[in-house]
Order: sequence, then C-alpha cells, then structure tokens
Amino acid sequence: MKFVHIADLHLDVPFSVLNANNRLGEKRREEQLNVFERVINYIKENKVEFLFISGDLYENEYVKEKTIVYINNLFKQIDNTEIFIAPGNHDPYLKNSYYRTYNWNTNVHIFNNEIKKYSYENVDIYGYGFNDFYIQNSNVENIKIENNEKCNILLVHGSLDTSEKQEKTYNPISYKNLKNLGFDYIALGHVHKTNYKKDENIIYPGSLISLGFDEIGEHGMVVRRYKKRENRD
Repeated sequence: MKFVHIADLHLDVPFSVLNANNRLGEKRREEQLNVFERVINYIKENKVEFLFISGDLYENEYVKEKTIVYINNLFKQIDNTEIFIAPGNHDPYLKNSYYRTYNWNTNVHIFNNEIKKYSYENVDIYGYGFNDFYIQNSNVENIKIENNEKCNILLVHGSLDTSEKQEKTYNPISYKNLKNLGFDYIALGHVHKTNYKKDENIIYPGSLISLGFDEIGEHGMVVRRYKKRENRD
C-alpha cells in the first residue's frame, strides 16, 4: 500500500504583500497550482493508491469556483487513486463550503467533524475534519482502532503539543496521546515547515511550497509504502 501525504496548500491565498509588487502574488498562486499538478503527475506515473490531504487545501474566504474545478479535474486524472481530505481551519466543512456544495469526483472522500473510518482490504483510514474556523476538541485522542491486523492511518488537522493560547483554538492534540493510539501513520496538517525523520510516523509534511518569507527550508510531500501488518519486516 503506497500513499502520498500533503497539506496546507492554501490555494487562492491572496498574498497581499506580494500583490503590491508587480503582481507577484498572482505569479505565486500560479506556482502553487503548478506544484500541485506535479504531485498529481507523480501519483499517476507511480500508480499511487492513496492521496491524503490533511487540511487547508484552499482558502475558504478567497477560493474561486474555477480553482475548485481545476482541482477536481486533476483528481479525475488519478481516478484509480482514493483521495482523502481532512478539512482544516482555513477550509472548514461549512454548510456553504465547496466541500459540501460541489460535485466532487467519485474517488474523493471528505471528512467532517464526525470521526469516520473507510475500510479497504489491507488498510483502515480514519479521519476528522474541521466544521468551523476554530476547534478546541476533536476527540481524536479517544479513537479506538477496530482491526489491528490491518494497517491503520489517521488524517487530522491540528496543533501538536502547543503552549500558545491562539494555537489552542486550532484543535490542540497531544503527541503522546496520538502515539498511544497505535496508528501506523498519522497524517497531520497545520504546520507549514517540513521537519521529520524518516522513521517517524506522526508527520506534518509542511506546505508544498513556501507561503511566506518566514517559511525557508525544504518543502514538498511525503511518500510512504506499507506492507500488510503480518508480513512486515
């Protein structure tokens, strides 16, 4: 079972500061779409089974319908890949959001604020999505894995081990409590910087490209492959 994990694309973010300088904001938004298309091409070329998007795919306040159409058309290109989205604080699952009102391709699965599980032959995929711009308790720390013989994956957007007052409104989660749940991989979103070791399994992938002058360093996606639990080395 092979998957790609991304988060925090923030498509259609206004880039107000850059826009004041020769429309650089518009150019940066084009670069965001180009990088996202490269991810889709990688998935297509490598026959990746699952794509996990852990929130903030787009900016709810600014996103244009043409951007949603563009995203969905990319998803149609990887029709054999199951796509899971866990909405975050910038793209919550609101009553009038595109997550609810748009007719997404059949391979797209969008989580809401009720923890849900999707079952496949060798993997169970759990997830939770924001239904508002602020969430203080998603209850994901109390999930009980139903089948330990399978590979188990969790998608969630939130703040890990935060001490900042503001961050405590963006679904604060304890690393220790997540670790104790027993998931094989936890696909997080919210932090834009990539900083993890290869053997870790609770991961912020960071944003695909830098979204600000303070976001230096590497950016990209996470690619992982898992065998059946009983056959793992």
